[in-house]
Amino acid sequence: MNDAARSHDPAATPQEHRATAPTVIGCFVLTVSDTKTTETDTSGGVIRDLLTSAGHRVIGSAIVRDEPAEVQQVVRGACKHPDVQVVITTGGTGITSRDSTFEAIEQLLEKRLPGFGELFRVLSFQEVGAAAMLSRAQMGIHSRRIVASLPGSPNACRLALEKLLLPELGHLVREVSR
Repeated sequence: MNDAARSHDPAATPQEHRATAPTVIGCFVLTVSDTKTTETDTSGGVIRDLLTSAGHRVIGSAIVRDEPAEVQQVVRGACKHPDVQVVITTGGTGITSRDSTFEAIEQLLEKRLPGFGELFRVLSFQEVGAAAMLSRAQMGIHSRRIVASLPGSPNACRLALEKLLLPELGHLVREVSR
């Protein structure tokens, strides 16, 4: 079987899929916070640094208040940009009265990847214990783009990027682009 046929073979292994996946991904980073500024956005900085260190491109970034309409407007806009393949948000995934990122993103998703949140919480549990259950990290697809919502903690962002997103980013984009 030739490489082109193998890349569309449903029986192909994840390793074979990764081998035919793009290696440079265009990303947009959105920080959701009522208090962060460009100078104090440590979580957004961690995400941008890890993405660029891994060879990916940060096409843009923004900070918006934890208001569902504002979050949705920025995510929709980012997903319309032809070079953006992945949108990563940080913040607003907890359970306080102001945390509304989960609901804002959930309304946009055409497909959900619940395994991301499940795996993130398992990994987080190993670091912070039962408090991991308070996280509503999620991932899904909007307009054929991957959208991942991470907690606002820099350590949580580092965990999600290093253990889950960076190892599979090309594979995710490959699959959603088919």
